[in-house]
Amino acid sequence: MKKTSNQQTAGGRFGIRRLVLMALFIALSYVVSRLEFPIFPATPYFKMDFGNVFILLTGFLLGPVEGVIVCVAKEALRLIGSSSSGAGEVANILMACSFILLPTIVYRYKKGIKTVILTLCLACFIGTGVALLVNRFIVFPLYMGEAAAATFKGAFWFAVAFNLIKTASVSLVSVLLYKRLSYFLKSGAVSLEGDKAYGK
Repeated sequence: MKKTSNQQTAGGRFGIRRLVLMALFIALSYVVSRLEFPIFPATPYFKMDFGNVFILLTGFLLGPVEGVIVCVAKEALRLIGSSSSGAGEVANILMACSFILLPTIVYRYKKGIKTVILTLCLACFIGTGVALLVNRFIVFPLYMGEAAAATFKGAFWFAVAFNLIKTASVSLVSVLLYKRLSYFLKSGAVSLEGDKAYGK
């Protein structure tokens, strides 16, 4: 009985080792999200960061629910010192979750590199579409007030290009990191959602 209880603690959905891994990804996602930079001089308020890499990796390694939890926890940390009263963080959660959910949910049932690439490509377009809506109706009104509609109209194509570049970059980095992480973690120390690497 004791052995079974220990196995459940170690390998259950919220076992100790998995929680430690999630906490690590929350910290990494938070720190990396602070290293943001603009990519278009005309729209310096669109800032690139790779914090979502660790949210996406969580979804692939542990499952989509855990990915969402890491995303929410990371944004909760960003509330410290935030000037948006939480609205900006909610916007970030909506954009990140719209991007990670399709590929991580599908990966639970159908693994393989082709599936990953296809679902990530679709996720880039879904994430970009949701980001446009969130920017138009949450972010721009929050920071630009009455000028939100006109500013967003002028920046529309920059927003499209920015979000496609961001989601594609996050996807590429995540795929490159996944195999290394999965081989390391599949040693048995952590119970993973995906029991096969991309290429198998």
